[in-house]
Parts: sequence; structure tokens; C-alpha cells
Amino acid sequence: MAVLKYPLATEKAISLIDKSNVITYIADFRATKTEIKKEFESQFGVKVDSIRAVNTSTNLKKAYIKIAKGFKASDVASKLKLA
Repeated sequence: MAVLKYPLATEKAISLIDKSNVITYIADFRATKTEIKKEFESQFGVKVDSIRAVNTSTNLKKAYIKIAKGFKASDVASKLKLA
């Protein structure tokens, strides 16, 4: 199972990068917060402070991943070509 599917590039998701140091990702609906955190940290080499997860009606999970202080979400976004 691929835990992280793709980053979300909506207007709200882009604004959260600058305002709150948060990256929004679509994850598999069966994934736990711990699995999302481990995969994100290993893929991007950053520390995750917290994760808020919301299940959608289309069997997807929207994960709001807050990057820890000392790391910038804008750096991760540039690797993902979001900003």
C-alpha cells in the first residue's frame, strides 16, 4: 500500500504552506497518522510536528502535515513543484 498518494495544490493548501508551515497531502484512507509521518519524514528529510487527518467521502484521507520548527514547508513545496 502506498501511504502518500499526491500533494494537494488548491488555493487553500498553497496558503497553508506560507501561513502555517503545513503541507497538505492525499493519503490512502487506511493509513494511520504514524505511517503518514514516517513516510513523509523519510521522503523529504524533515521532522513532522503534527498531523491532522480528515477522511473524505471519496475514500481518500486528506492529511495536513505540520512541519517542525527549523524546517520550511516552502522548501518541501519547491521539491514538489507546488510553489
